[in-house]
Amino acid sequence: MIFRTKHFHTFIASRYTCLLLKLSCIGLSFVPTGCATDIRPHHYDVVVYGATPGGVTAAIQAAEMGKKVALLEPSGHIGGILAEGLGASDIDNHPEFQNSPAIGGLALEFYRRIAIEYDRLDDWKNAVDKKEKKPLLWRFESSVAEKILTNWVTTSGVDVYYQAALEESDNAVIKHGTTINTIRTTHGLNFTARIFIDASIEGDLLHKAGVSTIIGRESNTMYDEELNGIRGHTSHNQFAVAVDPYRIPGDSTSGLIPTIQDEPLGTPGAGDHRLQAYCFRVCLTNDTANQLAFKKPRNYRRDAYEIYLRYLKAGGKLYMPRVNIPNNKTDFNGGADLSHNLYGMNYDYPAGDYGKRSEVLQYHRDFTEGLFYFLANDEEVAILAPDLQHEWSKWGLTRDEFTDNDGWPRQFYIRDARRMVSDYVITEHHIKKAGAIAVDDPVAMAFWPPDVHSVRRIVRGGKAYNEGFVFGGDWWKPFGISYRALYPKPSECTNLLTPTCPSSSHIAYGGIRIEWTFMALGQAVGTAAVLAINDDADVQKVDYMRLRSRLLQDHQVLNLE
Repeated sequence: MIFRTKHFHTFIASRYTCLLLKLSCIGLSFVPTGCATDIRPHHYDVVVYGATPGGVTAAIQAAEMGKKVALLEPSGHIGGILAEGLGASDIDNHPEFQNSPAIGGLALEFYRRIAIEYDRLDDWKNAVDKKEKKPLLWRFESSVAEKILTNWVTTSGVDVYYQAALEESDNAVIKHGTTINTIRTTHGLNFTARIFIDASIEGDLLHKAGVSTIIGRESNTMYDEELNGIRGHTSHNQFAVAVDPYRIPGDSTSGLIPTIQDEPLGTPGAGDHRLQAYCFRVCLTNDTANQLAFKKPRNYRRDAYEIYLRYLKAGGKLYMPRVNIPNNKTDFNGGADLSHNLYGMNYDYPAGDYGKRSEVLQYHRDFTEGLFYFLANDEEVAILAPDLQHEWSKWGLTRDEFTDNDGWPRQFYIRDARRMVSDYVITEHHIKKAGAIAVDDPVAMAFWPPDVHSVRRIVRGGKAYNEGFVFGGDWWKPFGISYRALYPKPSECTNLLTPTCPSSSHIAYGGIRIEWTFMALGQAVGTAAVLAINDDADVQKVDYMRLRSRLLQDHQVLNLE
């Protein structure tokens, strides 16, 4: 894994071996990070933690405005979920609205580069100029997204450090008062900067810096909301058929089948620790020449999929893959009433250490890999739903995606983790059509309905029940995202920004958590970081009118009027 520094020394990190390599043709030396003992700090103007889409645009923007920028990525790949399976962008794909006009700046430039890669630039430009809804023009393969983002970061002069996760100790972040001075990675590298940006989805830098964050759902009473907390009634992606949840059907004393949690509904509107489900955005193909067969996981347990059999026995129609990105591939999401969304299986992830997070990730992979094998091969599935199995048997993982991980995405889709809690909090009152709170300092637009997946599967009325999904309706509108939601309370930290963990409620975050929105927010915080440095100001003191002017100059969309 490559680490670039100002001296063009490059570090290679591997969890298994330390290798010394040379690229004599271009004069680069490679030194294994795991063996390095140099603890001298690396000095930058801006350090961005997390090469997510928002982190990439933050780094590019700051670099293009003349600053020396480091981009620290805990994994070995740039691009976050865009490089890990999410290629079916939620752009112009909804029948009730068109959201592509909200995309500008670096986010729009990313999609322009995607169009060039697929030799469809003229069609894409025509659709953008004429405001035509053509969702397929915004879609891509993850390998293409990673290639574009990696090249873009490199040509912008950003120094990229892979396998650069924050150290898990209390010394990971060193502050002087409210100012972060140094952050330290697990490989012992130290970074100083004038401004830091937490572009991780997990909010690890925020947390280590002592910034207030929240995990889970707030109560409705906290921000006078109506859709937060425990949902008394969940209709979206609710079970289409009645599924008996008990190990012995009809016997409530026999225990519950897998995927169902043994807990009461609770008080509607009450807050809790629960998170919307995670899942892999799996790239499958029906092209046999580019296909890897579904494998039975080593720890495969057929009884883990009992609920899928009962669903079929009750007359339900289980989901099937379909091509929705280029070259006969899928961005296979877990959005149905019963899918590979694993409700209630991710609670330990956001605040967990790296070992615990790895366990949660592996559990999701094992379950999902086993599910696909089960649907394509199980004899009882063949009897209950022969057409279903016939279709599933046509599909497999994609040979030319995630080639370093047997065709499997290296990360899953973290829909929600930590959210910052600042003096300004975005809530459903910013989103609703009637009487919405006006935003006088927007730095980007959010144009997606509040979209929060269910958080658990329980028993209600003697049947399996998904709790927590909120999506759509006619009560919401696109809204501007305030700059104030991107920085902490000044009493906690004055040189830290975040595009990915904005100060927002569970419901409001559901309308923000779209990758192109994160890209816009990344551009905003990258710009704000440079202005703060130039003015020797705290991030809370950045002049909004100057920030606005620069964002508009760089074609950011701040309103739709």
